[in-house]
Amino acid sequence: MAEIVLTLGVPHTPLLWNLTKPPVPDDLAGVVAEYGRFRTMLAEVRPDAVVLVATDHFRQLMTANMPAFLIGKAPQMRGTHPNEEREFGIPPVTLSGDPDLARLVLGHHELPTGFDFSFSDEPWLDHAFVVPLLYLTPDLDVPVVPIYTNCNAPPLPSARRFADLGGYLRATINGSALDRRVAVIASGHLAYELGGPRQFLGESPDGEFDEHAVSWMAQGDLDGAVAGCGFDRLNDAGNLTFQFLNFITALASAGAQPATHAAGIACRFGNEPFFAWKQNRT
Repeated sequence: MAEIVLTLGVPHTPLLWNLTKPPVPDDLAGVVAEYGRFRTMLAEVRPDAVVLVATDHFRQLMTANMPAFLIGKAPQMRGTHPNEEREFGIPPVTLSGDPDLARLVLGHHELPTGFDFSFSDEPWLDHAFVVPLLYLTPDLDVPVVPIYTNCNAPPLPSARRFADLGGYLRATINGSALDRRVAVIASGHLAYELGGPRQFLGESPDGEFDEHAVSWMAQGDLDGAVAGCGFDRLNDAGNLTFQFLNFITALASAGAQPATHAAGIACRFGNEPFFAWKQNRT
């Protein structure tokens, strides 16, 4: 019987990969330590597969076809786009998929009630997926089911919709006869701005939002997170803060339980998010 054995929320800032090679800069040491802590957590639960919820950056989802959520269901997937290899030093990778688990989430013959997922048999994963996997599964030996989310091209799915997605993943995976130990991982940001006047100031562009966001995860306050993540509030916190919505999916997939670990680690990019829920099946 399938079960979710661990839920994690992590950052995917592409510049981290090159910058955290030894010797690690002092301001990034905390980020490396948190990723190491989470890598150990993941290894301890021995997942058979990872469902990875991350934002598309106009790679798989295009303005000619912009669904809210897309599932990659290929048995093998490539990762890292050429510009990410060139600009950030992220290596190109080949990843194993889990088509059976992907079809379970997508729906074998009919789309699930309430979710009109798109899907791809040719997913090409970008840094939002690859960076967390390089840190958490350095051997890239755990099959992956990617769920791309639209956090960049309005109209976006609402915060409630991201919560519903997490609840759906929990009910579908934990209620399945499929033999899988599944880790759900979400990647995203706290308050974050790219290309604007608050980019890389050495502090968060909106510390108040970050405090609330970490508190929602720590307390398992799903309703508070949904209420606090309207479009205007996220936009005010920084133009990439919308990617925090992926963590609402993680919180819901963990049954809206208080996180066993919740932190925003200060560094040159602001506060990098790290959330974990252990043994979250009830």
